[in-house]
Amino acid sequence: MHMRHATLAAAVAAAFLGFGSAYAATGTPAAQACSGTPLSYPVAKKVDQIDDYHGTKVADPYRWLEDANSAETKAWVDAENKVTQDWLAQIPQREAIRQRLTQLWNYERYSVPYKEGGRYFFSRNDGLQNQAVLYTMKSLSDTPRMLLDPNTLAADGTVALAGMAVSPDGKLLAYSTAASGSDWNEIRVRDVDSGKDLPDHIQWVKFSSTAWTKDGKGFFYSRYDAPKEATKLADVNYFQKLYYHKLGITQDADVLVYDRPDEKEWGFHAQTTDDGRYLLIQATKGTARKYRVFYKDLSKPDSKVVPLIDNFEAGYDFIDNVGSVFYFSTDRNAPRQRIVAIDLAKPQEAHWKTIVPESQQTLQSAHMINNQIVAEYLADARSVVKVVDLKGKPVREIQLPGIGSVSGFGGKRGETETFFSFTGFTTPTTIYRLDMKSGASTVFRQPKVAFNPAEYETRQQFFTSRDGTKVPMFIVSKKGLKLDGSNPTYLYGYGGFNISMTPGFSPANLAWMEMGGVYVVANLRGGGEYGEAWHEAGTKLKKQNVFDDFIGAAEWLVNNKVTSPGKLAIGGGSNGGLLVGAAMTQRPDLFGAAIPQVGVMDMLRFHKFTIGWAWTSDYGSSENPDEFKALVKYSPLHNLKPGTCYPATMITTADHDDRVVPAHSFKFAATAQAAQAGGNPVIIRIDTKAGHGAGKPTSKQIEEVADRWGFLTKALKMEQAPAAMGGAE
Repeated sequence: MHMRHATLAAAVAAAFLGFGSAYAATGTPAAQACSGTPLSYPVAKKVDQIDDYHGTKVADPYRWLEDANSAETKAWVDAENKVTQDWLAQIPQREAIRQRLTQLWNYERYSVPYKEGGRYFFSRNDGLQNQAVLYTMKSLSDTPRMLLDPNTLAADGTVALAGMAVSPDGKLLAYSTAASGSDWNEIRVRDVDSGKDLPDHIQWVKFSSTAWTKDGKGFFYSRYDAPKEATKLADVNYFQKLYYHKLGITQDADVLVYDRPDEKEWGFHAQTTDDGRYLLIQATKGTARKYRVFYKDLSKPDSKVVPLIDNFEAGYDFIDNVGSVFYFSTDRNAPRQRIVAIDLAKPQEAHWKTIVPESQQTLQSAHMINNQIVAEYLADARSVVKVVDLKGKPVREIQLPGIGSVSGFGGKRGETETFFSFTGFTTPTTIYRLDMKSGASTVFRQPKVAFNPAEYETRQQFFTSRDGTKVPMFIVSKKGLKLDGSNPTYLYGYGGFNISMTPGFSPANLAWMEMGGVYVVANLRGGGEYGEAWHEAGTKLKKQNVFDDFIGAAEWLVNNKVTSPGKLAIGGGSNGGLLVGAAMTQRPDLFGAAIPQVGVMDMLRFHKFTIGWAWTSDYGSSENPDEFKALVKYSPLHNLKPGTCYPATMITTADHDDRVVPAHSFKFAATAQAAQAGGNPVIIRIDTKAGHGAGKPTSKQIEEVADRWGFLTKALKMEQAPAAMGGAE
């Protein structure tokens, strides 16, 4: 679950779309693929658990696996991990893949720098460090000084830097850490000059910003009440509260700034304006990109929190303010977003001014630098960046190196420089400095990776989904791809929560292509590539569109001889794990392998754990009769049918995942193993001291990818010899 405001999705599909009886009707490939003896799986007991959903009885025989702390569950996990590791150990290419991944991963990686109090801050990973290290410097010509090394916080690299905010004078760093991949954060404060931590220590923070006051004497943050220790990774999270922490006091003395005891699902994201005058509070409800906005005048000690946008009808992202005029990007009456100015003296919608109107391209973010607005757009899932003045008049378009994705452009309204990153499928993330006066971009940091990008190509292909919708996908491979149906292909998707899948560099995917694989990313409905209408077309009762789009991408790849069902693997994480689970249960004949990662598999009970309730804005809820009918049709757990030939499947999860609790994957694995006909393996890889994915140490990432590609070499019968995977150092 990605999480600016949480993240996930789901849908329902069946029927093969003009795919051809050669694959589906005869069942021949499935019969061939399912010859062989099933693996011997650990015994998973069944319990007599029946739930009544609006008159429909639904069995849940593996309910006991929801208790991750029970001795029975732990024994089952140990037994499953042994089966998995024994199976993976038989793959001859696995070690060569791991070695090549280690080579490819060993390159410098930088974050986009930002400036505060006359200092620059950025992170750097020298290559194989488990966590990136935070540096600071006073000028671009200075030698960077290490400020915080998260690798020293845990010997195995499992404590990660989860967030940070520098005080306006640049003297103090508030930083949050997460242990073993959990969403729970702790905040500490470090003196930038001395590198020493102050006594301040804040706990039970989750899904929070950190917003300093102008005087640097404290900051605003959001947290929950302390949970029960034994069940803190599963208990539902309600009633977030916004606090102010004054430096030097203990957490129990923090001032409650805003809460809503009448609204248990509301969350709060705090920002302070650069001029120090206002506190902005963005209120969320679930994962829907629809917010309320409140503000507080910090220049008046006893000022009240005032509503500015007092409904959950649209999204509003604060850009900056000029005095009492606030600039927002919003999808209010503009599904692909526009930029508006709202004067606090006349806040009614009738008085809003449209500064940048909605366009055919989808506005992703906007920043104010040099008294101009830098607007980042997506045009068919690739980045375009435009600069306009404060009245919306075009200034220039920023030239980018090719098909790719940008991020960054932070800064203050009066500054004349900013930084951004550019990345593509075969372009390692490069950091640029942008001179806002001239519009010239210069390279700030450019990594060197042990491969030749000229050997690879990226193309964008549009295909037609089941209902006639045109959907794009990126196809990345070595040049000279033979269209004979023989190419091992990894099709990746997400399709939810308004999250856009855009080009990005990954040493993992590069290794796959070196092995002769094709990497494909489909831009499914449910995402944000084409604005809110595209997102909503893949939610709740329309969720099946997401799965239809994914299946449509797979069929295009097969029909156009990029690959064939026996050579086609699908993968995705979180909401993308749900996507894979739904696709493999709806069209098991279409895929040779499936890798659902940290997936939402039980669509009837997901809302009962941690932050799962928040995903009902995308999925709906089994407590609603109509939404239950849609959910039960595609819920991966509930659509596994005994005696079916499913593709070779490797389910992945982690013991500290408190976003999508591992019970989803546990119950899906036990059910799929019992249902599988024939010899295709159904294994589950359960990582330890790891969570949903954020902050995962480099060493654990390499291990997981080596297992993923190793699994596919065997599942897809790839012939690539390990020696062929070497590359120039």
